[in-house]
Amino acid sequence: MRLTKFEHAALLLEDSGKKLFLDPGSFTSPLTDTSNTSAVVITHEHADHWTPEQLNRVLELNPEVPIYAPQGVAAAAPDFAITVVHAGDTVEAGPFTLRFFGGTHAVIHSSIPVVDNLGVLINDELYYAGDSFTIPEGVEVDVLAVPAGAPWLKIAETIDYVLAVKPKRSFPTHEMVLARAGKDMSNGRIKWATEQGGGEFFPLEPGDTLDL
Repeated sequence: MRLTKFEHAALLLEDSGKKLFLDPGSFTSPLTDTSNTSAVVITHEHADHWTPEQLNRVLELNPEVPIYAPQGVAAAAPDFAITVVHAGDTVEAGPFTLRFFGGTHAVIHSSIPVVDNLGVLINDELYYAGDSFTIPEGVEVDVLAVPAGAPWLKIAETIDYVLAVKPKRSFPTHEMVLARAGKDMSNGRIKWATEQGGGEFFPLEPGDTLDL
């Protein structure tokens, strides 16, 4: 399985000629080459993780593709056939096995509603918690997508999250809100935390790939 990192929170997974898109949102360049897509996963309803335009770019070439997301996304996207999933669910989509964890977005502020959010473990290899620090209990995480910058986090929380998960490999995501200097600072902290558990950090930039 090959991972390609896009801008912000979007990822592409490829396995056996099939594709899976994860969280293609408003900070991500328009998706291209979406043929042979087995599934789309959206962790939550915020626009930086999905837009109608991005979903339509997938559906144009894959009209029957399933879109897996929590209930909040289904409510926010009534024009799309969302397959609602919950924490504890396991789904098979082509060569991809998806296991879902968590349930709610991290708190941004008491004045801002907390929305549905699900983390996803893909093929028992890659784990991405969306906008949360949900730890997948009972799972030894091979590759962890680590949030590097957001209104809902501080770097101390990110460090503690990586220390708790102890991934074998990690890379940064959710970072379009950071300037270059901020990305470099976050990368250094995530690298340190990953190495404390014996893991290796990969400072992936948009367009970079990682074989899983």
